Amino acid sequence: MQVDIQSLIKNIDTSAWKRVGVEFGRNVLSISVPPSCVEVTMKDVVPLADPKGEIEKALNHPIGSPPLEELIARKGKPPGELVVAITVSDITRPVPYKGETGILVPILKRLLASGIRKERITIIVGTGTHRPSTLDEKVEMFGEDVTREYRIIDHNCEDQDSLVYVGKTQRGTDVFLNAQFHQADFRIATGLVETHFMAGVSGGRKTVCPGLVDKRTIEKFHSPAFLESPYADNLILEGNPCHEEALDVARLVGVDFIVNVTLDKEMRLTGVFAGHLEEAHLRAYHFMKDYTAVPVDREHDIVLTHGGYVGRNHYQTAKAACGALPVVKKGGIIIVAADNRDAEPIGGPEYKSLLHLMKLQGFEGYLRIIENPAWHFTKDQWEVEMWGKVLRKVGEEGLIYCTLEIPREDHCLLPGQCGLDFLSRPRKRPSLKTAQEMVQNAVCFAYARYRERGIEPSMAFIREGPYAVPFLRGNSTQT
Repeated sequence: MQVDIQSLIKNIDTSAWKRVGVEFGRNVLSISVPPSCVEVTMKDVVPLADPKGEIEKALNHPIGSPPLEELIARKGKPPGELVVAITVSDITRPVPYKGETGILVPILKRLLASGIRKERITIIVGTGTHRPSTLDEKVEMFGEDVTREYRIIDHNCEDQDSLVYVGKTQRGTDVFLNAQFHQADFRIATGLVETHFMAGVSGGRKTVCPGLVDKRTIEKFHSPAFLESPYADNLILEGNPCHEEALDVARLVGVDFIVNVTLDKEMRLTGVFAGHLEEAHLRAYHFMKDYTAVPVDREHDIVLTHGGYVGRNHYQTAKAACGALPVVKKGGIIIVAADNRDAEPIGGPEYKSLLHLMKLQGFEGYLRIIENPAWHFTKDQWEVEMWGKVLRKVGEEGLIYCTLEIPREDHCLLPGQCGLDFLSRPRKRPSLKTAQEMVQNAVCFAYARYRERGIEPSMAFIREGPYAVPFLRGNSTQT
C-alpha cells in the first residue's frame, strides 16, 4: 500500500459503521460504510412461484400475437420444410435458458410438436461485437442436451461471408445481418429486459441490433452522434437514438416472435413476456422500470457500486460506473468493485488500445479524435466513450476501480485509480478476503480525503450495481 494512502486511512475509526453486502461475482463482500450512508436499492418484486408454469402461460397467451403454433401454420409451407432461427444472448447476460424452468427448452418442444425438424433449427448466439462463446459457456447457458442435440453458432460481425444486406434504416444506415437468421422462414428472438446505459433497456429489438448485425451497422448505432445524446441513457426510450435505430433495424429484418424475461435483484425470474416484437417488449419494459428506477433526493460525495453479474470484464463494468453518475457530485468519488473473471478480464485488443488512447489524450481529446471525419471507426470505441463520461464528471482521481483479476502492469491502460493500491501487501492468489480488504480500504480512503479537507462526506451505496437506476427527482429526461 502506498504511504499516502496508509497515512490517510489509519486514523479512520469504523467501529460504529454499518455493514453492507457488495456483490463480487458469485460472492458478497461485507463492507463497513458510515452510518449515514444512503442505500439506493430497487423495489422488492415477487419472483414467480412457478417459473415453468408461467413460461407455458406466456407461450399459450402471447402479447399482441397468435401462439407459435398458429404462426407456424400460417407460413404456407409444411412445417417439416420450415427453417427456424432462434437468437439467444451470450454469457454476459444471465438469461434463464437452461432446463425445464428456462425459456429455451419449452420453445424447442413447441417447435418440434408443430412439426419442425430438429436439424432445421439453428440457435444463433447474438454476440454483437463480443467474442465467440466457448463450449463450456454454451453448456452453462443452454444445458448439455441442447448443446449436443442442436446446431448452435456464434454470430461474427466481421465475417462478411456470413452476412447479407437487408436494406437501409430511416436514418440511412446500411444494414448487414446474420445470413442464417435472415434466410430462416421463422425467426425467434429471446433475451433479458434489463436496464441498458445506451439503449434504455436490453431485449426485444436489441437482440437483432447490435446482436446480429455487422460492424458497419454497429458504427452508426454506437457513434458519438448517438451516444452523446442525453436520451441515450438507462430506462429512456422516447427520443433515444440508440433505441430508435435498433427498433428500425429489427422492423426491417422482421421477427416473428419474441420471448423476453425480467429478473429481480437476486436474478430470479419475475416475468415472461412472449409475442409481438414491440408489444411484448414494451410490456416487459414498463414492468421492470417500475422496480428498477430509484428516485434520489440529492447527489453524494462518494458512491459505492459493483459490476454485478454482467461485470465479467472491465468492458462490461462500464455499465455500473455510468449507472452511478446521476447520484454522484461533480468531482466526487465512485468506487467500483468488480469480479472481472472473464478469460479476457479487460476486454479485446481494440478496447485496450482505445483505453490507452483516452488515457494519453484525456476524454475530451479522445472524443475530438473519434468525432473527426478522418477517424476510422474502431470496434469498442463506444465503451471507452462511456468510461469517458465517468471521467467527465469525477475525473481520474475520482474513480477507484477494485478488481483482482487485472494485473497491476495492465492498470496503466485503465481510467481511474488502481484498486490494488489499497492492499496492505501484494497477494499472489486472489481471494474473497483480499477483495474485501481492497474495497474496504478504498471506502476509508475516499472518506478520509474529504475529512482531511474538513468535510463530512455524504455517501450512497447502489446495492444492485448496474441493475438499479438512480435518478434525481425532477430529472426531465427520466420519463
